Amino acid sequence: MSKDIAFLGLGVMGFPMAGHLARAGHRVTVFNRTPAKAQSWVAQYGGKAAATPGEAARGAELVMMCVGNDHDVRSIVTGKDGALSGMKSGDILVDHTTASAKVAREMYAAAKDKGVDFLDAPVSGGQAGAENGKLTIMVGGDQTVFDRAEPVLAHYARAVTLLGASGAGQLTKMVNQICIAGLVQALSEGINFAQRAGLDPLRVLDVISKGAAQSWQMENRGKTMVEDKFDFGFAVDWMRKDLAICMDEARTNGAAFPATALVDQFYARVQARGGSRWDTSSLIRLLRDAK
Repeated sequence: MSKDIAFLGLGVMGFPMAGHLARAGHRVTVFNRTPAKAQSWVAQYGGKAAATPGEAARGAELVMMCVGNDHDVRSIVTGKDGALSGMKSGDILVDHTTASAKVAREMYAAAKDKGVDFLDAPVSGGQAGAENGKLTIMVGGDQTVFDRAEPVLAHYARAVTLLGASGAGQLTKMVNQICIAGLVQALSEGINFAQRAGLDPLRVLDVISKGAAQSWQMENRGKTMVEDKFDFGFAVDWMRKDLAICMDEARTNGAAFPATALVDQFYARVQARGGSRWDTSSLIRLLRDAK
């Protein structure tokens, strides 16, 4: 059954995610802080563009959003003409932003005050996952709300999982980013070692990807790392933003991750070399340049 849906934030992830909803037959209204991007989306997918988050949300049963950080979430949800200003009791607000668990809980409470339901639902899978409708969505919130939203989220996901109460989705995304950081560094070291040892790195990757070393990063970034190409996927700036969220949470829960903190500093060195917009696999550049 088609629904009235709003989608707020049309970046590299939100643009195709909203497109999947339109292609599925839903009536979609979009908002983007750069209006030209919203008009471009409408030209490609139909639907409508709104001038404010509140206007986009007005009349929508579900409001999805995918923006940059905690500040953006607060602004889009509770700021002047924010999403909640246009929502009514019983509507659902789903936040796909990778943000802190603290802001997720804040938005959950702010939504509840208005009778609106809220899910924190960060995603993994990168731009390709968004474009192909194969994202993994990690959700925090109430079971009954999840059950209502899940069929819609499934339009751009291969897996949608409720992990617990409000904030659990964001905490799970932190685990995801911690694991990725270590994997990319290890893959960088392995490829660099293979090249310096005189091996054919592509043949090496082909062999070891069939064994215990296999990973998504190896399958999707190994070849481009060998080719010294870093204009794919998730930017270093965004990874450092995410790792800062992880480390801030760790100061609260007492978790230790010395390797992740070290990799974060490696990413800082990539930024200092002008690689802020390179994808996260660019860690190998530091090893290639080492004497």
